Order: sequence, then structure tokens, then C-alpha cells
Amino acid sequence: MIQAIDTPPKPSAKTADNSPICEARNVSVSYDLTGTRLAIQDVSLTINAGETVAILGPSGCGKSTLLRTLIGLIKPTAGNVLAHGEPLTGIHPGVALVFQNFALYPWLTVRENIEVAFDGLVIEPALVKKRIARCIDMVGLEGYEEAYPKELSGGMKQRVGFARALASGPELLCMDEPFSALDVFTAESLRSEIYDIMTNKNALAVDGTAQTAVKSILIITHNIDEAVFLADRIVVLGANPGRIRQIIKNNVSHPRNYQSPVFINMVQRLHDIIVREHLPEEPVEAPFTISGPPLPEPLPCVSLGAVFGMMEILNDRGGKMDVFALDQLTDYDFGQTLAVVKGGEMLDFLDTPKSMVILTDLGRNFLNLDINGRKALLNVQVRKLGTFRFVMQILDEAKNKRLPQDVVLEELAIRLPTQDTEALFHTIVGWGRYAELFGYSPETETLYLDEPSTADAMG
Repeated sequence: MIQAIDTPPKPSAKTADNSPICEARNVSVSYDLTGTRLAIQDVSLTINAGETVAILGPSGCGKSTLLRTLIGLIKPTAGNVLAHGEPLTGIHPGVALVFQNFALYPWLTVRENIEVAFDGLVIEPALVKKRIARCIDMVGLEGYEEAYPKELSGGMKQRVGFARALASGPELLCMDEPFSALDVFTAESLRSEIYDIMTNKNALAVDGTAQTAVKSILIITHNIDEAVFLADRIVVLGANPGRIRQIIKNNVSHPRNYQSPVFINMVQRLHDIIVREHLPEEPVEAPFTISGPPLPEPLPCVSLGAVFGMMEILNDRGGKMDVFALDQLTDYDFGQTLAVVKGGEMLDFLDTPKSMVILTDLGRNFLNLDINGRKALLNVQVRKLGTFRFVMQILDEAKNKRLPQDVVLEELAIRLPTQDTEALFHTIVGWGRYAELFGYSPETETLYLDEPSTADAMG
């Protein structure tokens, strides 16, 4: 979806100073009424004039939430958002936003879709016409002015989105995973064209004047190569909740080449940071004591089928691969690959020394078993995880050993307030049913135990 946000038709005193275009100060955002489930927490970040900033991290770490908060589409739960040093009220007046999906009006032509950017702005019709023609030329849409969206490929639709975002001359162009909905070849071609426009500041002046030139760019991405290719600064976000882990200055000189040693070194540096964040070698200290009743722990929200498929890939390739090479063999984004690997690691089927992923002996044994053998072994492994021991205990203590889904969700939300408990619940159900720990009725939305008691089995 592409959304053009109104921009000031003439410069103000604020746009001439050296204050950040937008700034977050100790910002947190929660999506629940209690304020305990935080999407991002205590984030401070400035976007200055004359730079391209990439916010990098796996899916679900709060990248898009941070972008929307910076530009005023989301109000922070805590902290402050500033525009040119002043508290931001409403939507930032100097930004345009490009989303990953196109959201073109199907009944409007290419020219008319771009013209939407001028709704609410008082600009001479002749200047509007000039800017539209300039933007069409900038993104290579000549000859398609009267075409309708149904006549365009995905890449051409996204070009319309870029043209619409640029048309009003925003000081900050924001892009939320703008290439992720495209096939790999189209994405790479369009990425290179945008890079050429970005590195030619004069090209970003939509009517040939500095007044209408984009001053800065903010891009959200989970693609490490993309961040290194496009950005001057790279902000690495961690997850659960989203926090800034590091901000890296990108010293790779222009023009950038994916195959240059300095480019590859920067990519590897970011790879290492992300792996340390999401697949730490040292066990994370538990937030609760291990004595007393079992307590739930965060689980990667992935299917067992994805875990088993990754184990098969490793088994077919000698049982050991670099995580980045492994990622290239999947259809996942890198964050999802890490989540699947984490799931296998929690079951003791995979090990992750540094950036390697290794199929353990237990994992090999699992793959050699028939379906019933796999279920029995998985039953043993899943019972070791605090989340499943907790769910089985509350079921065992419930009347008729049955609990409505809402009750289980509430119990999980109390103990894991930063997690997406609905996604976690569906993961628990998927793993638990396969391992035959418990049953689930989708008709009544009820979780239940078949056996009379599980207390002894839980230990």
C-alpha cells in the first residue's frame, strides 16, 4: 500500500534549521489496554537531513511500529516524538510514505493515481502537471500515463507508488519494506533504480528546485544486503519488545557493489549482530526462579512442519550449514529462518554454535523414526519446555481437565505480557497436538487432556 501524506507547499523556518526532521525520545508503544504488551520499548532515534537510515530487524520486532510512531500515525504510549524540535501533533507535515503493497485506485489511471498526492494542497495546476511529469520520468513510467493498475505488473505498480510519494516534494521519504511484495528479479532491478535516484540528490527535486527535493530517506527492511546497499546509518532492532540494539554507520563507499570485500564485510558484521541477538550461545537468564510450579517461556511462533523441513534440508547437506546459506534455501525472510532454527534448538534437534546450524544426533534419530516414533520422541522433548508443562498443569487442575481458549490466553498474557499470546497459543496447540500432549476442539475452542492425570508425567 502506498500512502502520500500532505507536505508543506513552501518551506518553513523549521525546515531551514539543523534540528532533526523527526525524533523519538524514550518512546514505547503498547497495543493492549494494560500497557504491558510492548511492541517497542524505550527507543530513542533521530532522522537528520541529508541521510538515508535503514531500520533493520526480523519480522515482528516493531520496525513498522517505530516508523509509524516517528511520523505521527501511531501515538506513543510513553516518551515523546518531535518534528524539527517541536512536539509532533498529528501526522508529520513533511513526510511521504510508501508501503510494500500498492493500494492504487483501480478506477484511476497512472497519472490520476499520482495526482492523488496533491489532494488538500494549494498548488497551481500547471505546477501539478509539471511535477507529475517529472515524477513519471524519474521512475520510468513514460508511456504508461493513461494505463490502469490492472494493466501493470507488480514492479510498475510500485513505481506508481514511488512517483505518488515523491510528487508533493516531501522532506522525508519513508519506505516500509517497499520491495518485499515483488519477485526477486523485479525487486533487485527497482532497488538499483531507487539507489541511483537516491545518490543523485538533484534527481529528487520534483520540479527542479531545492525546495521540493527529498532531504532524507527512512527505509524499513528485514533484508541485510538491502540495508547495506541503501543506507548511511543502519539501526538494528531486537525483538520482544523492540529495542535498538546497535546503530551502525555504513562506511561502504559509493557506488556500492554487492561483491566488493568492504560490502561483504559489512553484511557479515550485521549478520553476526542479528545472530547474537536472536540465537545467543549463552542461555538467557530466566525471569523467574525455576523452583515451584512450571512457568511459561517465549516460544518462536513457527510450525513443526517448518522445523522438520529445515532439519531435512540439513540432513541432506551433511548436517551442518551456515545460517545465511541455509536461509537462501528457504522461502522465508531472515527473521523467520532464525525463528525456525530457534524452534529446532529448543527441542534439542538443532544446535547453533556461532553462525552455524547443526543437526544434533537426537535430530538425526528423529528423522529416522516413523510417524509414531516421531510423536513419542517429540512428546518427551516438548515436556521439557516450561510453557507446555505450565499448560498441562493448568489443564490437569481444571474441572474435567478442560479449559476454554480464552482462559488459557489470559493465563499466558499474565505471565508473558510482551508476547503475542494468540500466536503463542496457536503454536502451543500445533506442537502439543502433534506430540499428543493434549487435544483441542476448534468448534468449542476448548483445550483438554485425554488422560486422567499428567502430574506424574510432568515431574
